[in-house]
Parts: sequence; C-alpha cells; structure tokens
Amino acid sequence: SVLVVGETGTGKELAARSIHEQSKRAKMPFVAVNCGALPEQLVESELFGHRKGAFTGAETHRKGLIEMANGGTLFLDELGELDKATQVKLLRFLESGELRRIGENEAFHVDVRVVCATNRPLQEMVDEGTFREDLFFRVNTFEIRLPTLRDRADDVKLLAKHLIERHRSKHGGQPVTLSKDAVESLKTHIWKGNVRELANTVEYALTLCDGDKIVANALPDSIGSTTSFAAPISIPNGAGVLWSSG
Repeated sequence: SVLVVGETGTGKELAARSIHEQSKRAKMPFVAVNCGALPEQLVESELFGHRKGAFTGAETHRKGLIEMANGGTLFLDELGELDKATQVKLLRFLESGELRRIGENEAFHVDVRVVCATNRPLQEMVDEGTFREDLFFRVNTFEIRLPTLRDRADDVKLLAKHLIERHRSKHGGQPVTLSKDAVESLKTHIWKGNVRELANTVEYALTLCDGDKIVANALPDSIGSTTSFAAPISIPNGAGVLWSSG
C-alpha cells in the first residue's frame, strides 16, 4: 500500500498512475475513486457493490469499484473524507483481501494494489478521533510526499512549457514560447493552487495569445500582469470577446 500526501493540485493522481504504469499490474485496470465525491448513502454500494434487491433502488446486480480494479490498482483519493463506518469495512478488506457485496453472504477474494491519497493531515485526524489509527497504519506502508509548486520554483518554467505543448497536442495550433518577463512573473507567483492553478493560467494565456509568444500582459492579473485592460480584448480564432476592468 502507498499513501500519497500533498496539497490540492500537486498531482497526487498523476503520481498514483505513474506507480501503476511502472508496476507489473500496468496492463490491468486503474480505478480512481474520489472518496469525497461519493454520495453518503451509497458509499458502501459504490465501493463494494450490491446484489439485486439488497436495498430500495437496487434493481440489478452491480460490481463495486474495488471489484472493478481486480488485478490492477485502486486509487482512493481524499481518503480522509470516508466516514468511520466505511473506514471499518475498508480496513477489513485491506487486511483480508476478501470482498462481500451488500446483500450477499459469501465473500470472495480480490487482488488489488491500493494507493491512497489525501490533502488532510491524517495523523491529526487520528489524534482527534475522526480517522481510525489502525487504518492509517494499514494504508501508510510507504508514504510519498509531493512538494508544493511554491517549493519548486525552478520547475515552473519547465512545467509551463509542458502544459503549453499538452494543450497544443489536444487543440492544435502553432508552437508557442514564453517571453522572459512571462517566465519571471510565473516564477515569482505564490501558487496556492499548485500545478492545477498553473495549468489554468497557461490555458488562459493561450486564449489571449495572438502570436507565437506568451508575454506577461497575457497572464491573469493575479499572476503579476502590469496592464489593466479597459477595452475589449479580441480572442484569436473568432472565439469571442473578453471584457476585463483590470
């Protein structure tokens, strides 16, 4: 089991996928689950599955997400969002490897590599009694801490170039570079949203960029642009008009 720890936007799922792709399970399923997005009343069904008629609304048999990851990797993002009852059931599965769908009496074995991630301090949650200590020890066999973008300013330029190329590979267009002043603005910004915020910034700049170079004035005002736009800015390719009061 691996626990990936880092702020929102640092790339925890990317790290989990990298672990999966470099393992012997690479050809098997990678199933990502955002624990915080699971409906509270359906968490157990979503994870463990159910049989037809197990509860009101269970009109068909359904595999759970854990079973769907059989042979591969299960990525549990935002693990700290699980309630205590679900934590108990997850711990039982992690310790035994056996799964029991809701409404069934017989358990069966599932072979799954579990990678968990959190942006919450699980040890503090253990101390507060909101997260089970035994589950914390079980998922924290090997911990990977992802640094914030604020702590790796020298990587900003490289990441921005990668994000520009990724955007171009998806949407086409001519090659685009970063001007020196744009690079300086990006490197001095405090990236509270980490790489995710940088990706949004790059997309914004590419929308305003009318040419083959992104300059500082094409960046959002929050990134350090020194110009306030009092007139409409024409967006390339006829995408429309953006108004900004600076």
